[in-house]
Amino acid sequence: MNNIILLIIGMMLVTYIPRLLPFVMVTGKKLPDNINKFLEFVPYTALGALIIPGVFSATPEMPQASLIGIVFCFFFAWYKGGIIIPVLGSVIVTLITLIINNSFVF
Repeated sequence: MNNIILLIIGMMLVTYIPRLLPFVMVTGKKLPDNINKFLEFVPYTALGALIIPGVFSATPEMPQASLIGIVFCFFFAWYKGGIIIPVLGSVIVTLITLIINNSFVF
């Protein structure tokens, strides 16, 4: 039992320290403008890398429905902003597309 607890604490430190170090190193320092500009895009690229593969595997029988949903999400978020309404809207648009094409079973 003690070995398991030590193992968990060790894994916690190994994963936490590399995440903490950048914050400790840049706290109170002004980063150059080009690095700030680069860091502004990180959340969007990370979300894209996490969401896009799942979108096309969500409806394998009709990937066009997922594509229509993500296009809706992209344009709505681009013009209106936010994240909740575009995501909910894309789910609804995908569902409507599946219902129209008789691919959705209740």
